[in-house]
Amino acid sequence: MTTIAEKKYMGRVAELGCAVCRRMGYEGTPAEIHHRKAGIGIGRRSGHLDTIPLCPEHHRGATGVHGLGTKGFMKYWGYTEDDLLEDVRKLLNSEE
Repeated sequence: MTTIAEKKYMGRVAELGCAVCRRMGYEGTPAEIHHRKAGIGIGRRSGHLDTIPLCPEHHRGATGVHGLGTKGFMKYWGYTEDDLLEDVRKLLNSEE
């Protein structure tokens, strides 16, 4: 079950815009919430506080984390879900 605090947090994450687009210089791209999968196990996902904002292409598309898989995503883009999660946390901390 998702708590009110987790819903609020994920809303703030989504408002940041796509983390991949941001790295390419396109800020504010509408984003979906992606639960980090790296190191979690097959068929499992991270908790709501380990989420990354991704646009539909970078989330579910051919060049996205679900389209490429976590290893393919890192190979294609040159960074990992953990790198993007670190970006998200820095951005959220700078807002406080």
